[in-house]
Amino acid sequence: MKLETVPLAPAPTSTPSSASASASASAPSSAAASAPTSAPSSAAPSATASSGAPAAASPRPARRRWRKLGLGLAIVAVAGAAFAWRQASQTPPPAPVKAAAKAEVYELASGDVGTIEERELTLQLPLSGSLTPLTQATVKSKASGVVMSAPLLEGASVTAGQIIARLDSSEQQARLAQQQATVDEAGARLALAQKNKDNSAALLAQKFIAQSAYDTAQNNVDLASASLAAARAQRDMARIALADGTIRAPLSGVISKRHVQAGEKLAPDMPVYTIVNLRELTLEAQVPAADITRVKVGQEVRFQVDGHGQRAITGKVARINPTTEAGSRAMLVYISVDNADAALRGGMFAKGAITTEKSRPRPLLPLAALRSEHQQQVVYALENNKVVVRPVKLGLRNEDEAMAEVTEGLAAGARVLVAKLDGLKPGAAVKLMAPAVAASKG
Repeated sequence: MKLETVPLAPAPTSTPSSASASASASAPSSAAASAPTSAPSSAAPSATASSGAPAAASPRPARRRWRKLGLGLAIVAVAGAAFAWRQASQTPPPAPVKAAAKAEVYELASGDVGTIEERELTLQLPLSGSLTPLTQATVKSKASGVVMSAPLLEGASVTAGQIIARLDSSEQQARLAQQQATVDEAGARLALAQKNKDNSAALLAQKFIAQSAYDTAQNNVDLASASLAAARAQRDMARIALADGTIRAPLSGVISKRHVQAGEKLAPDMPVYTIVNLRELTLEAQVPAADITRVKVGQEVRFQVDGHGQRAITGKVARINPTTEAGSRAMLVYISVDNADAALRGGMFAKGAITTEKSRPRPLLPLAALRSEHQQQVVYALENNKVVVRPVKLGLRNEDEAMAEVTEGLAAGARVLVAKLDGLKPGAAVKLMAPAVAASKG
């Protein structure tokens, strides 16, 4: 900095071009040291030359200051460029862009997917009750007497009119013989009275008797005729009493109970046998009064009976009791059951349901597959191994079976997602899990 305060005489060897060349030849790292070194070397001759006379004023010191300022700026620019180049050479290359991730495929178990089937959907009302024979009879004795024979036992089949028991009929036979004699006597009296009438008619014609005598003969005929009719009636009653000693089955069926044994004395109206007809049974079931409006005569009933496994038995509603049962406030429904094979028995307990509503065959959707999106009922269907949203319209529902009738939106055979899987959205690719194959034993 002292060089800027010492006035120097102009020297032919020190020119602006030589200063610029000296500055340009120096490297950035040694530029600051070269400038002070070169200044004394050029100033020494100047001082020697001007030692004898005073130097004249000159603008060169101001120009040198501008040159040094420009040289400093150039050095800074070169140093910045070098620093930027070094940083750029040390920056790692950008990482290559990764390839797009492969689309994820969801694997579904067989239990996650349901197939739409087409069949009828029914609404049912559960019920239970006991089976009773539609026709049954307890045969009672009409006459009194000792039981001579009662050979049939429980379980034996009988036909209408078959003899099932006999009573001692010796007394009835005697009474019948007595009444027959009375009839014969009354008949003889009538014949005599008729002859007397005929004679009286002939005598009256010849004016041999009075009219009153003929009227008496006619009256005797009438009395004898009435006596004969009474005798005949008594004889018929004796015959009936004799026939009542032979007890016959009033209907075809099976003996369910024998009430008497041979040798017992019977009085009128005492039970002898109980016979049931098992060809048609009645299921008496109680239905809550709140649900009785759903029950109609002719509706189908399906039920199962203890002792018959999973055999489904059908019947139809035949009658509905108009009054409720005391205490339970339920109403009895009588269901007719055909039992042509006699497989069912009276008193068996049955449990089933009445079909109150029935649809025509339509696609049925599991309620588990139903979803709600944007205030609309939809399902997630599987088409071409992708999840697709399908809006549906439903009809009849059965909450017990968890099924609903599809009126629009799906066809039979379609596959729908019944499981609620997190992350599985419409458009996702899916595939069904292959069923496990059991390892074969060697």
